[in-house]
Amino acid sequence: MALVTTKEMFKKAYEGKYAIGAFNINNMEIIQGVARGAAAKNSACILQVSRSALNYAGPKYLYGMVKAAIEETGIDIALHLDHGPDLETVKLCIENGFTSVMFDGSHFEYEENVAKTKEVVDYAHARGVVVEAELGKLAGVEDEVNVDAANATYTDPDQAVDFVKRTGVDSLAIAIGTSHGAYKFKGEAKLDFDRLEVITKKLADAGYPNFPIVLHGASSVDPAVIEMCNQYGGALKGASGIPADMLRKAAASGVCKINMDTDIRLAMTAGIRKSFSEKPEAFDPRGYLGVAREMIQALVESKIEDVLGSKDSMK
Repeated sequence: MALVTTKEMFKKAYEGKYAIGAFNINNMEIIQGVARGAAAKNSACILQVSRSALNYAGPKYLYGMVKAAIEETGIDIALHLDHGPDLETVKLCIENGFTSVMFDGSHFEYEENVAKTKEVVDYAHARGVVVEAELGKLAGVEDEVNVDAANATYTDPDQAVDFVKRTGVDSLAIAIGTSHGAYKFKGEAKLDFDRLEVITKKLADAGYPNFPIVLHGASSVDPAVIEMCNQYGGALKGASGIPADMLRKAAASGVCKINMDTDIRLAMTAGIRKSFSEKPEAFDPRGYLGVAREMIQALVESKIEDVLGSKDSMK
């Protein structure tokens, strides 16, 4: 029962061939839903905060609510900055109690990404905070059918080894075919597991065995939730995500952290839409937000049980 870094979480995950769920948070109901879902499955989890969530809720409020969730549930939680754009944002989060930060320099040229990431690592490590970085850009739907574009976008295995050596990062987000948002594939879903295998092997051969790999953009976009959203007034047409069996395979293949944001948003939206439709006379936010919180908890329990494999990881 503690606010922790991800070091021990990832060590156990790699050895146990499962992944820790990293769920994006924006308000109290999401924090409660995720933490209670993880506690119900006796699983550690990562609560992560984007820059826009920092602007929306404020780091002090988020930190305080996460601490309360730990006290209520008794599970280990890492509080993580997701897609930190610069050192200033990293500093803000560390000053406000975050135990893990991600610096996203993937849009920079390689050498600049290395230099900026190393600067973040030096700052964070001096303060006992772990660092995730990103190498490669998540491919779009069209890139699936263009081999050259896919190879240019996906993470290069040799570059991954060089990047880890030169930056000292604690975990690495790679691009193997996932993408952000609710519209990940128009055709058949496909992840480059061969590339994942090569990256993990090359890292091990270079002296980094069991190095934690991270998957961003890994929501499954459950058709049942999409149907519920649309049934109660939504207009989400053609949304698709990463199939659960692919995520489970990734978790058993060296991926220690799987990010899920869109699924949380969809569950919350579906719950609120359903509540508004069934009780149009109601105006107490505790009613519809309570329904949304229950949807999020059920989603997290399902992810831990059926996708991540992290049930009872607190043992």
